[in-house]
Amino acid sequence: MAHAYTPGLRVTADASLRRTRRLPMKGQVLAQIGDTVLRQQVVARTELPGNVHTMNIVNRLGISADELPTFMLKSQGEAVTKGEVIAETRPLIKWFKTSVEAAIDGTVESISAITGQVLLREAPLPVEIMAYVDGTIVEVIADEGVVVETRGAFVQGIFGVGGESYGPLHLISERPGEDLTPEAIDNDCAGRIIVGTGLVTHAVIDKARQVGAAGVIGAGIHDSDLRNLLGYDLGVAITGAEDIGLTVIVTEGFGRIAMAGRTFEILKGCHGREASLSGATQIRAGVMRPEIIVPDLENVSSSEDGHTGHGGGMAEGDALRVIRAPYFGHIGTVGKLIADLQQVESGASVRVLEVEFEDGTRAVVPRANVELIEE
Repeated sequence: MAHAYTPGLRVTADASLRRTRRLPMKGQVLAQIGDTVLRQQVVARTELPGNVHTMNIVNRLGISADELPTFMLKSQGEAVTKGEVIAETRPLIKWFKTSVEAAIDGTVESISAITGQVLLREAPLPVEIMAYVDGTIVEVIADEGVVVETRGAFVQGIFGVGGESYGPLHLISERPGEDLTPEAIDNDCAGRIIVGTGLVTHAVIDKARQVGAAGVIGAGIHDSDLRNLLGYDLGVAITGAEDIGLTVIVTEGFGRIAMAGRTFEILKGCHGREASLSGATQIRAGVMRPEIIVPDLENVSSSEDGHTGHGGGMAEGDALRVIRAPYFGHIGTVGKLIADLQQVESGASVRVLEVEFEDGTRAVVPRANVELIEE
C-alpha cells in the first residue's frame, strides 16, 4: 500500500499518554514512582526568590557609604516589615533624628558599605506543580518533577488559549455544526467544560466566564472574537499563559466550521466525565497542540499504547482534514496517493493525493494542504 508522511492531529478514544511535570527551578518532589495521583494533586513545589527593592540609605541619612553599617538597625538576613525603621541617625538632639523605613515586607538581602545601598528582598513566591491528569507516576526527575502516565480519550485541537483547567465535560450541541449561544449557558455550567460543535463567539466565552465555567471547546472561532477576548492581536508565539479565567480550545480552525464527526463522537461519549484541558499552542518548530484528555481511571496504570495510527505516516483510507482553500475544513479519507508530481495553480509541481470527502465526492489536492487525523 502507498505510504507517505504528513503531520497530523491525534483524535482517539483510547490512548496511553505520558506528561512531564517539571518545576522551573529545583525544588521538592512530593510523589514517588508507582503513586496514583489526581489531576489537581500537587506533585512538586519550590519557591522562586522574591523581587529585590533597592534603598539608597546614605543619601537619605546624609552619611558616607562606609558609615552605613553603624547606622543600620537591621542586619543582613533579618526579616523586616513595611514601615519598620531599619536605619536612623543618632543626633544629640532627638528632634533632628532622621529615620528610614522599610518599603516592603521581606528580608535584608545585603548592606553595602561601598555603594551605600541596602537591598530588601520580598518573601519567596511559592510555585506548585499539579499532576494535570489522573494517572500513575512512572518516573521521578530528581529535585525537578515527575512523569505521569494515564490512559483514556485524547483529542488534540487546532488552536487554544488559556492555561490548564479541569472539570466534567458538558456537551451542549446535539450534532456537529451547531453554534454555541450565550443563552445555552446557565449556572449549571459552573465548574464544567462546555462543549459546542460549531462556532464559538466572544459573547459565548464571556458568558461562560460569568457563570464560572472551567473551559469552552468549539469547532471554530473568528479572529476578531479572539482579538476581543485577549485585547490584542496574537502574533506567532506560544499561547497558554493568557489570564482569561478559563481555557478555550477550537478543534477545527478559524471561522464558522463544523466539528469533525470522529471528534464529536469521542467528546459525546465522554459527556459528564472529568477532563483535563491545556490551551498551550505553538505552530512553529516544536509544534505544541492544545489538548483534551479524559482519563479512564480503571486503566490508568496500563502500559499499552492506544495509538493505532501509522507513527507519522499516511496511507490510503486514513482520515484527514483539508487545511487550505478551496476545501478548507472539509473532512475525508485518503482515496489514493499519487506518485507523480502535478502542477497546481501557482505553477509549482507538487505531490498530490486524491481525497474522498464525507459526501462521497472526490478531489485532488496537494499533500501539503491536508492534515492527518490520527486515531
